[in-house]
Amino acid sequence: MLKVTCAIIVQDGLVLAVQRSKKMQMPQKWEFPGGKLEDGESEQECLIREIKEELHLDIMLGEKLPEVIHKYPDFKICLIPFIASIQSGELYLAEHQAYHWLPKAKLLELDWAEADVPVVKEFLKSTC
Repeated sequence: MLKVTCAIIVQDGLVLAVQRSKKMQMPQKWEFPGGKLEDGESEQECLIREIKEELHLDIMLGEKLPEVIHKYPDFKICLIPFIASIQSGELYLAEHQAYHWLPKAKLLELDWAEADVPVVKEFLKSTC
């Protein structure tokens, strides 16, 4: 099972969603940014590293939300979400093709990767 972290980055009341490129698995689906946990790395270290690599942002992690286990046709994923805020940097997409800053109420209007849907729904219950 793949262990993958993701960041629900909140800034000025808006939430960051990124769109997978056409070259990635699940092309053009929306997701919270993050990536695969490497050996010897904590969940927090992984997420901070991945956001720096993918978005050129330094983030501070807040609350951890419940993990989601999802089985895709050819792999199984454990998605580990954290709510986060930007500390510094300027958003630059290294891998994704697009991004949106959205109010919470608009999040479910996007075509999310299946594993991210329960994360979105759990986040909508939070007070952030």
